[in-house]
Amino acid sequence: MTPMMLQWHSCKEAAKEAILLFRMGDFYEAFYKDALLLAKELDLTLTKRQEVPMAGIPWQHAESYIDRLVGNGHKVAIAEQMEDPKQAKGLVKRSVTKIITPATTTSHTLVGEKQNNYFASLTKQGAIYGLAILDLGCADFRVCEFEEEESLQRELYRLRPAECLLSEKLSALKVDSLVTKREEWHFDHAMAYSLLTRHFRLQSLDGLGVKGMVAGIKAAGALLAYLQQELHLETSHVQQLLPYHLDHYMSLDEATMRHLELEGALAKTLDRTQTAMGGRLLRQWIKQPLFDVEGISARFDAVGELQRSLPLTHVRDLERLTMKICSGYASPRELIALKASLEALPPLKKIPLMAPLLREQQEQIDPLEELAKRIGQVIADEPPVRLTDGGVIRSGFHPPLDELRLLSSDSKSWLVRYQESLREELQIKTLKVGFNRVFGYYLEVSRGQAEKMPSTFQRRQTLANGERFITPELKEFEDKVLTAEEQIKAIESELYQALKEEIASYSQRILQSARAIAVLDALGSLGEVAKSHNYCRPLVDDSNVLLIDSGRHPVVEATQIGERFIPNDTQLDPQNRLAILTGPNMAGKSTYIRQVALITLLAHIGSFVPAKKAHIGLTDKIFTRIGASDDLSRGQSTFMVEMHETANILHNATSRSLVILDEIGRGTSTYDGVSIAWAVAEHLLNKSGSRTLFATHYFELTRLVDVHSAAFNLNVEVQERDGDIVFLHKIVPGSANRSYGICVARLAGLPASVIKRAQEVLERLEAAPPERTKRKPKDNPHQLTLPFV
Repeated sequence: MTPMMLQWHSCKEAAKEAILLFRMGDFYEAFYKDALLLAKELDLTLTKRQEVPMAGIPWQHAESYIDRLVGNGHKVAIAEQMEDPKQAKGLVKRSVTKIITPATTTSHTLVGEKQNNYFASLTKQGAIYGLAILDLGCADFRVCEFEEEESLQRELYRLRPAECLLSEKLSALKVDSLVTKREEWHFDHAMAYSLLTRHFRLQSLDGLGVKGMVAGIKAAGALLAYLQQELHLETSHVQQLLPYHLDHYMSLDEATMRHLELEGALAKTLDRTQTAMGGRLLRQWIKQPLFDVEGISARFDAVGELQRSLPLTHVRDLERLTMKICSGYASPRELIALKASLEALPPLKKIPLMAPLLREQQEQIDPLEELAKRIGQVIADEPPVRLTDGGVIRSGFHPPLDELRLLSSDSKSWLVRYQESLREELQIKTLKVGFNRVFGYYLEVSRGQAEKMPSTFQRRQTLANGERFITPELKEFEDKVLTAEEQIKAIESELYQALKEEIASYSQRILQSARAIAVLDALGSLGEVAKSHNYCRPLVDDSNVLLIDSGRHPVVEATQIGERFIPNDTQLDPQNRLAILTGPNMAGKSTYIRQVALITLLAHIGSFVPAKKAHIGLTDKIFTRIGASDDLSRGQSTFMVEMHETANILHNATSRSLVILDEIGRGTSTYDGVSIAWAVAEHLLNKSGSRTLFATHYFELTRLVDVHSAAFNLNVEVQERDGDIVFLHKIVPGSANRSYGICVARLAGLPASVIKRAQEVLERLEAAPPERTKRKPKDNPHQLTLPFV
């Protein structure tokens, strides 16, 4: 085996399961199985080197290829040349400098600028689960603990980590991301504690608020060690570890987040942020509403004041820029982007703000004027994309560099000036400067003028009609010209690296400002939406009521063009806890109940709400059971999925919860469906005590009001005109008197013959009412008996 392939094997051992890209000149090469995988994934030509499979990608265009590999779920290890091949004695030294994974990539094509990219770490201490999450690009490092796997799974769904580091104790845990498993000793508490204290330069972790969080500390330490030691990634910019506790936030399960489209439609409606940091924070707020009246009220105060845009248009993604700079991968243009961002900070400090939360964040902004000035002194106004393209350092900053640039770009002019100065000084009009590959640059004079040459000039060659000399100045010029480009690149690189290190020393001050700007931006976005859509400030308190005057659906209203949204009221309190909502399909039942859930959620993130007035008692959980869907991957039918989601609600809903139910029990026979729906409603009334909206087509449920004083009926108002119906989208007291299903079918375009036959069947069914409430012993117990069969 050749020395180079021995070197490759050494790097491959460090890369472990990652695809190894091995730098060889202007290409990254892959060998053996890595080459086969590379060729397949990137559609490359597979070649051989001494019978070893080989495939490569050009160094200058590697980023796009790496993105494709990581986007397909692969880890990619980069083995760089650690010395200049021209200066190397023997084999060029190479080693793995970093391993790029789905959770550590900085690619804009893979990670949306307003999306977090979390790496999770999970372990267990006794009965306690420990979770650590880190968005490396944002230096967002958090830790939490759980007593129940169900709570952990909800949190994993909310966070959607791109990657997860699992201890062997949890190898059976279902995680919907790329999983890396490690032996239990990697999660040793003493090792984790020691690593974290060294990293944060602390004697104890108690000051971080993680005292007693053994499982969480184990997860956090193992994650940091994995990133540093196995992925070879820079983590110096990660300078805080924040504990968080689920009881400080409203609980949202997977079904609720999915049914209410929090990450899609709602986020799009609320997002008017101007910065990537603000956009990410707003999405975190949407998926993690507060369960704290004081915190909610503080946001209300800020949103009420900040109903205008702040001057943030020039502020780039300070968090991810800082990570790139600290990691050594920031481009010259990204430094200019940082400079422009910093220059936007001083004006923010001068804006008069009154709300305590706004003033608190404003005080956290560090203007960093000296750093912006320093970047402007060093970097050209319009630098190239890459350092190697040259011209990155500003002219006038470094005189030796300017001289080299002048030599490189204007060497002929210098020679002319030098020749003219010597002619005048020595009074030799025929003196000329020449060049050849043997002697380099020289001075040539005739033999008759040779005696006028100073003794400091060295004779190099005698010709038939002249003499050639060299001078110290000319030799120095020659050395500079011949090596100018290399020296320019070396000096620019040295100055650039020094500046990046200088900027990195400001990383914590930059990140402090970035986090404050994110809060101001998110609050400003909520304020702007409130103003443009005429939202009101709700009252959120410790009561157990839900009163909404003229509420509107925030997403539907924002997307309607040329049509007024019909507002509706809501009143739920301890005496009126469960509303049975009936009415035809397409009338607006689902829109209404979602609207109530979204208004409740908006209030808990600190947003104003689409209503004339709202009084919302503090809500610990929102549950939704909406729509029908199969889970084929688990072999579950629509009805089984519905029952699982309903069971979760019944086991976890409390008197402070809001429950939204849409069509419980329709996935089975009518008798079974009505029975299940009735029992579910009774449980919510008698045991959970939750505020509940229950939309149904089972008219039998409207009779609940006869036996439960806390239940009441609502219906969606409809007008009949010449056999057709007009949906008024208005919620009114009482129950619907019919379902209008055939009318809706006609509106949907079913053939006239089908509509006619359906009407005939309906009339016969309605003529035999006993069959809907009584079974015949010999009949199929799962079906209604049709009177005409």
